[in-house]
Amino acid sequence: MSNRAVLEVIALDAEDAVAAQSGGADRLELVTDMAADGLTPSRETFARIRAAVDIPLRVMLRQSDGFAAGDVDALVRAAGELRAEGADEFVLGFLDEDGNPDLVTVERVVAALGGCRWTFHRAIDRAADRDALRKELADLPGLDTYLTAGSAQGVDDGLPTLLAEVARRNEPGYGPRILVGGGLRLDHLPVLRAAGIDGFHIGGAARSGGWDGPVDAAAVAEWREALA
Repeated sequence: MSNRAVLEVIALDAEDAVAAQSGGADRLELVTDMAADGLTPSRETFARIRAAVDIPLRVMLRQSDGFAAGDVDALVRAAGELRAEGADEFVLGFLDEDGNPDLVTVERVVAALGGCRWTFHRAIDRAADRDALRKELADLPGLDTYLTAGSAQGVDDGLPTLLAEVARRNEPGYGPRILVGGGLRLDHLPVLRAAGIDGFHIGGAARSGGWDGPVDAAAVAEWREALA
């Protein structure tokens, strides 16, 4: 376990990004449209955020609500445009109608990333077989993180799964960092940290007014202090 855990905060715009960095965020996940659980931001939004902060940015590649890929050509174009703007870390994850990883789409999008690091997001929590998904994706270049609550219902329900998976971190498919997010609360942190989990992701918890308000630097600082 590393001494310092990674705290990733969702940012919708430059105001969010500046507040999150000042509160102690280590990395930002950039999205738009949280009503759809986060879609790809525009390259202009990325550029404004990149100019405003100097911490790493992971950019969502997702065209529509749900975990079906939709227009794969549009995803590949968006990846290329964002890379041209300077993006070098990404977030993605697609399932087929049976809940298996959509490998054709994932491989196409990952090829467009040219070796950039990326997170497979909470699509894993909707997968028919988490273990099989991890093993199918294990050899894809750049995959270094799974964003997961351990369950589609959130961390309360998924805690046993998270603890079981981190205990398998030396097995094939279990090497990427577990980034816990989805109903995560401060009171979950002690047991997760004790198990060796060192990645934490917050969205609404970073906003004192919920999703209707901006990121609150003081709320982020409370999480950073809890993880110190």
